[in-house]
Amino acid sequence: MEHEPGSPAGAARHGLDPLAGELSAADPSCGPVRLIAVDGHAGSGKTTFTARLAAALAPRVPGGEVPVLHLDDLASHEALFGWTGRLLDQVVDPLARGVTAHYEPYDWNTRRFTAPRALPAAPVVLIEGVGAGRAAVRPHLTRLLWLERTPDESWPRGRQRDGIGLSAFWDGWTVAETRHFLADPSRPYADILVRERNEGYELLPGHPTTV
Repeated sequence: MEHEPGSPAGAARHGLDPLAGELSAADPSCGPVRLIAVDGHAGSGKTTFTARLAAALAPRVPGGEVPVLHLDDLASHEALFGWTGRLLDQVVDPLARGVTAHYEPYDWNTRRFTAPRALPAAPVVLIEGVGAGRAAVRPHLTRLLWLERTPDESWPRGRQRDGIGLSAFWDGWTVAETRHFLADPSRPYADILVRERNEGYELLPGHPTTV
């Protein structure tokens, strides 16, 4: 029987239980919340990995709930990486006060922000997306995880996933992503480097840079 990427059985199969144990036992970093960021190039596998990690974490936290914030919901066509203020104001600040955050997710089809969505101040909250480990966010993080795939490996995967209809968008995206990471790199600050294998993940120590 095939398990869904985010099922507990699937999480165990991918070897994420030790990581989940370490993260759930870590000290909170954002008020009462252990805020975990999953960063990497577009198409590197962040969303699938984050779902599997959330499933591995769920049995270890009170209430069994591990909310996930996808940064695609905060970005927009006009501001692919200009979401720092929205993240800090709508998400980080409320979580730091121990209250439920409410953010307005962006609809990429209608090109508008929609009704507020709740993000509880759970013991562990995951943030996944390109730029999740940017400098303005790092002081609030318990851990920064980086999906270890190069742009040349990641971007073709993303293009294939999204189809030819988004080719023009991807052309613009790759330029924007390159500029972002040149100005505000995440990988040098990652606590853990995550490499996807044929079966499961290999977790390597990162090399956080002290500034």
